Amino acid sequence: MNLFGTVLTYTAPSANYRGESAENRAVIQRITRGRHEHAIISPEAIRNALRETLRGLGLPCNRTRLHDEEQLAVKFEEYPDADKYADDFFMGWLVAAGSADRKKILDDLKKKKRNPDAFTFKRDSVLRMNMAVALDPYRYDTVFTQSPLNVDSPWKNADSSQLLHRETADTAFQYPFALNLEDCSGKKKWTETLLKAIGQLNNVAGNHARSYFEMAPASIVVRLTDQLVAGYDTYGFQIKDERHLLPEIVEGILKGDYPGKEFFLGGKVVKDMDEKTIKDLETVGVTPDRSAQRLLEMVANKALG
Repeated sequence: MNLFGTVLTYTAPSANYRGESAENRAVIQRITRGRHEHAIISPEAIRNALRETLRGLGLPCNRTRLHDEEQLAVKFEEYPDADKYADDFFMGWLVAAGSADRKKILDDLKKKKRNPDAFTFKRDSVLRMNMAVALDPYRYDTVFTQSPLNVDSPWKNADSSQLLHRETADTAFQYPFALNLEDCSGKKKWTETLLKAIGQLNNVAGNHARSYFEMAPASIVVRLTDQLVAGYDTYGFQIKDERHLLPEIVEGILKGDYPGKEFFLGGKVVKDMDEKTIKDLETVGVTPDRSAQRLLEMVANKALG
């Protein structure tokens, strides 16, 4: 069985996924959809935050982000081990090594009393994700902040006060994810915790020192199916008059395009529905819940037993 989901965050100001700065201008990364540019957050940034959330929820994780280095840096406790570490299991790995280095690594594994025959230098990710894309087009909004000059201090970052130019977007983001539940067999507790982590996701991307933008779901749609594809628009959320809408999915379910019993809707998208629509969806087997976090727990129980 496969699990497909799309998360929609709450709308909030964001400046937290930036490319290279140019002359103190922090540039938000973005892509063109249709005729407009939209801010994005990479799946790599989301996965990094998920690792830290899994660790915070008590699961063993191999990789740690190092924040006090001169460049982007991480540390692994040991060679990847999908049986021992939850982040290795869900995120996969690539150990880039030539033939000489491979022999050295395999010999090292023997010394550590690990079976070298069971080790792989590459493992695909069990958790699949795509970019988080802003619902609203980027409006080229910017804010300016002032960095003061350090005077008579033991250290200083610049010889003068700096004017910081920061691109900002006020928008919600949506992003899809997918899991093959057969790949998660034997890791029920880890998978339950992963879904819980998605429901509480925060601290995604850079600029953590200043920005607070939650990537936890305000609304969520999940499909549990034997199909190999989601089969619906995985970027199908819309916001109209502050209401969260899923027009393509809801209409498709009510018209028989999708089997309602495979769908779970949670959060604000349910709160914003009229009672008749909710009852009609329940009649064809859809499971609605006003809490996105509670819905993910329900999906975990149903999917994993």
